[in-house]
Amino acid sequence: MPNLNSEISTPKSICIMGLGYIGLPTAAILARKGYDVHGVDVRVEVVEKINRGEIHIHEPGLGELVEEVVRAGKLQASTTPREADVFFICVPTPFNADKSPDLSYVRAASEAVRPYVRQGNLVILESTSPPKTTQETVVPLAIPEHLQVGKDVFVAYCPERVLPGRILIEAVENDRIVGGVTPACTQLVQKFYETFVTGAVLPTTAVAAEITKLAENAFRDVNIAYANELSMLADDLGADPFEVIELANRHPRVNILRPGPGVGGHCISVDPWFLAHAAPNHSSLIKTARMVNDSKPQFVVDKVLKLAREIESPVIGCLGLAYKPDVDDFRESPSLEIVIQLQKACVGEVLACDPYAGPMHCSGVTLVSLEELLRQSDIVLLLTDHKPFCELPVNLLQGKQVIDTRGVWKEEPRVVLHGENSRESNRAWPPAA
Repeated sequence: MPNLNSEISTPKSICIMGLGYIGLPTAAILARKGYDVHGVDVRVEVVEKINRGEIHIHEPGLGELVEEVVRAGKLQASTTPREADVFFICVPTPFNADKSPDLSYVRAASEAVRPYVRQGNLVILESTSPPKTTQETVVPLAIPEHLQVGKDVFVAYCPERVLPGRILIEAVENDRIVGGVTPACTQLVQKFYETFVTGAVLPTTAVAAEITKLAENAFRDVNIAYANELSMLADDLGADPFEVIELANRHPRVNILRPGPGVGGHCISVDPWFLAHAAPNHSSLIKTARMVNDSKPQFVVDKVLKLAREIESPVIGCLGLAYKPDVDDFRESPSLEIVIQLQKACVGEVLACDPYAGPMHCSGVTLVSLEELLRQSDIVLLLTDHKPFCELPVNLLQGKQVIDTRGVWKEEPRVVLHGENSRESNRAWPPAA
């Protein structure tokens, strides 16, 4: 292999396609490292906000960092790409109605950068993608025919591995995977990541990196599915699922996760389907876990409806709409799905409260303050365990029917779902998640 380190110039400029939950933090981190970063997003309002030094998503520390690097002239945003030394593709990868991957955003971003790719460039896909996306989609669409991959331009798949709420920390400190289309691609892109990542940068092939990313989230999905299925099983048998799990976890080799109202977010609820689609004959466990987790919101809805039908003109107060606590991410949120389903059922008035929600996030949902929700509601349904909800004094729930899908309220009152549901009941009975 030639000495690529001496033949390829050190990258100085970056073009990032997509300025969402991954693209914008990545752009800000690289800008702080001294790179000249050009961010691209199709949403004009997002571009305008960033160029004012503002952000459109909630992430601790991101607002201050974006303001700093925009003011310093190291980050600017546009609706169109430009020439750069390194191109990042950080766009959404949803699935279609039949659970097949939707690569339209990856294709559009790849085609958009193609006129600007030149010799010596790195092209990096960070979007979570089905196996072989880098080789079969990015390479033919983003790389001009006169440039040879592995010699003239260098293409790799480098999946993000961050937790919302800790993105600025984990994007730098977590171990990263660099999967090159060729060994030369891996070598050069690995060297680039080592300029801003303090964790280990692990080299592999593009397809191995793609499968690894999906395997990580499928593993988590399977474990959550067991907890959710166990919670439904325990509820049917009249036991407290949170107590069962707490007791089972006293075994030295058992660590069952806590159940919830389902699984949301753009990763765990989506990625396993990419593996199932890529290898349908060898993914039965993965598909079953997805179906279990997808069924949990309806299980919660059925519990609420049973209780609501026994109350005259009930008001149902739903706490939390985001898919996980203390973030403003509503993608694939089971909490939001449950609220929408309750509204469609027309069994009573449905109110919702979420400190991170606004009309643009939850169209059609009646949003009220926490105080108003507690004042009006006959039934209080905890869906997302945001910190203000977890710290809610339980005396404020007295006289209400309470369904705690997260198991965070340890004291009375607890709702009785099986018949004895007087509004004055204080019997301790934690329902299923």
